[in-house]
Amino acid sequence: MDESALLSIKKFSEFTGVSQSTLRYYDEIGLLPAASRGENNYRYYTPFQIIKLNYINVLVDLGVPLSKIKDMNIDRSPEAMIDLLSQQEVKLDRQLYELRTAYSIIHTYRMNIQKGLMAHNGLIRVEELDETHYVLGHLNDYDFINHPTFYEEFIRFCMAAHKRRINLRYPVGGYHDDMSIFLTKPNRPDRYFSLDPLGNNIRPAGKYLVGYHQGYYGEFGDLPQKMAEYAGENNLVFRGPVFVVFLLDEITIVEPEQYMSSISVAVTPKKQSRTRKINN
Repeated sequence: MDESALLSIKKFSEFTGVSQSTLRYYDEIGLLPAASRGENNYRYYTPFQIIKLNYINVLVDLGVPLSKIKDMNIDRSPEAMIDLLSQQEVKLDRQLYELRTAYSIIHTYRMNIQKGLMAHNGLIRVEELDETHYVLGHLNDYDFINHPTFYEEFIRFCMAAHKRRINLRYPVGGYHDDMSIFLTKPNRPDRYFSLDPLGNNIRPAGKYLVGYHQGYYGEFGDLPQKMAEYAGENNLVFRGPVFVVFLLDEITIVEPEQYMSSISVAVTPKKQSRTRKINN
C-alpha cells in the first residue's frame, strides 16, 4: 500500500464531511474499517474508501439501518438495491403521511386558537366562513331516561372512530341537523364530527350566524335563544345544520370553565312579502 496516498482520520473527515467520531464508530462495527493503523493506533484511510463512504452516506440519508448497509456492503446487486429502495419508499410514504397529518392537525388547532382568542363570551355576529371539510360520525341514539348526558354517545363515537377512519387527534365538534333541533337539545348533538380537512363532508362557504360561549362542553347558557332572537331581529332565516366547535379546549386551557365554543349555522335574508298596489 502506498503510504503517501493514505489520509489521516482528520483529513478523511475534513474531506468527506463525516465526523471523526462517526468514522471511529463505523470502524468499530466493521462497516468501514480503517485501511491501516499507524503509530499510537491512529487510523488511516485510502482515497478509494471515499467511494465506499458515499455508498454508506446515501443509504444512511435514506433511513436504511446500519446493519442492512453492512450486509449489502459485502454482497449487493442492482436487484437487491431495487428491493431495498422499494422497502424504503413504503416507509417514507408512511412517514410523509404522518408528517402531513401532524402538520394539518397543528394548522387546524392554530387557526381555532387564533379565532378563539379574538372571540368573547356572548358575541353573536354574521361571518363569512370558508369552505370546511370534516368527517361525520354515526347518528346518535339518546335515551333521555336512562342516559341523561351526552357522554355515552361520545364514547361510542370514539370507539367507532378507527373503523370509520376518523382521526380523533383533530378537534371534535357537535353536529345538529338544524337550528330548531339545536334549540331544544343544544347539549345533545345528532352526530359528532372530526375537523379533518381531508374529510368527504363539506360545510359550504357562505354567510353564517356565529355565536360564542365560554364554558364547559355542552354548556351554552342562553346563547342558542339569543342567536334565534338575533336572527329574528335582523330578518335572517336559518339554513342547514348547526356546527359546534370548541376553539379553546383542554389542548389550550387547563380550566374547563374557560373553554370557548363557536356555534355556526348558515343564514339567508328573509324574503319580504310584496303588497300589490290597487289603483282606483
